[in-house]
Amino acid sequence: MNVRKFVASSARDALRKVKELLGPDAIILSNRAIPGGVEIMAVAASDMEMIVPTPIQETKPPLNDDYTVRLSSPAASVPPAARKSPAAEAPSLASRPMPRIERPVVQEAAAAIPRQAEIVPAEVMDEIRSLRKIVEQHLAGFAWGEAARSEPVKTEILRQMLDAGFSPRLARDLLAELPRELNAAQALAWVKGAADRSLLTIGNENDVIDRGGVYALVGPTGVGKTTTTAKLAARCVLRHGASKVALITTDGYRIGAHEQLRIYGRILGVSVYLVKDAQELNQTLADLQHKHMVLVDTMGMSQRDRMVEEQVAMFGHSGVKRLLLLAATGRGDTLDDVVRAYSGPDLAGCILSKVDEAASLATALDVIIRHRLPLHYVSNGQRVPEDLHLPNRAYLLHRAFKDLPESSPHRLDGLEPGLMMASASGVAAAGGRRG
Repeated sequence: MNVRKFVASSARDALRKVKELLGPDAIILSNRAIPGGVEIMAVAASDMEMIVPTPIQETKPPLNDDYTVRLSSPAASVPPAARKSPAAEAPSLASRPMPRIERPVVQEAAAAIPRQAEIVPAEVMDEIRSLRKIVEQHLAGFAWGEAARSEPVKTEILRQMLDAGFSPRLARDLLAELPRELNAAQALAWVKGAADRSLLTIGNENDVIDRGGVYALVGPTGVGKTTTTAKLAARCVLRHGASKVALITTDGYRIGAHEQLRIYGRILGVSVYLVKDAQELNQTLADLQHKHMVLVDTMGMSQRDRMVEEQVAMFGHSGVKRLLLLAATGRGDTLDDVVRAYSGPDLAGCILSKVDEAASLATALDVIIRHRLPLHYVSNGQRVPEDLHLPNRAYLLHRAFKDLPESSPHRLDGLEPGLMMASASGVAAAGGRRG
């Protein structure tokens, strides 16, 4: 195994040398701090094959022995001196059998030997992955310590963002162009400005209540679809009158779901219709085409339920625009799954619910920003229609970037932010290789 030693003033420079000389798939065997820099021992990925048992090679005969020619005639065994002259031999040539070609016995014997699999054993690969993970964690610690010394403001803002609930990917993207000369307060304001520019929100001029149309509120169970439907209907009634609004529910499965919407309808003086399939939906929408706004309350279901695809297709064929409800209390990976499941060309944007129940808004806003979803409304309570508001960007970003107290058990400490970023980078790289 050809192990190489690399010495540089920083871990980053040493890794760059490793990549340039041994390639991006080089295996890091060890690393340590030395006076004036870092020493890394590495080996090329191709050299790792030396630890694999050498497969048995197929034995090949010399080139001239590829085939053995045997003549069926007894003359084949007569010594050359005893053979007759060509003239005397000529008359019997026409009746002589053609030569029979046989493969050498040595090739048949070699073919009978089973060829060993030319792959790295699974247990060896597991050990290599384990060692690589340990080394990457050590290098992440070196890199984080170096970054903390060279760019202390940037690393502190990164820690705050990870503590708040932002994903490593978005934090990395927002901090990519952070000017080095800013102090901590200026840097935080700069990053908030970058997030503000990336957040898409709907203002008074684009309020769906004034534009009108047909909107279906969709999302998982328990995110507040029925209550939010009633809030939107109440806002529309206050501006345009009860005769201009209609409610539809497709939730015929939950006990009391239809009755709950009917109660809201009676309070608001709005008609409520129950539809069971796409045909009934299209017919009901045709009957309600004179309404300024029609709101459709849907059945909640898990984002992994196959019925989600059917629901998406039903509204897509009916010309209904969908508004996705996202709970501010959800985990980032769960919210990502929800957005992917309910995505489609007719998805007009989202409504952020349960804002009053969330400790931080960073995770939800992170998902909304990364998926480029227009945020239409924010819901922060159960009151109808008071607890529904157009997005206040300054308030949302203030809640999102609020730093955790030092006593919080969720606050990252020491090298933990660096390890978290290294882990996220490894997952992203693995996903890229699989893709």
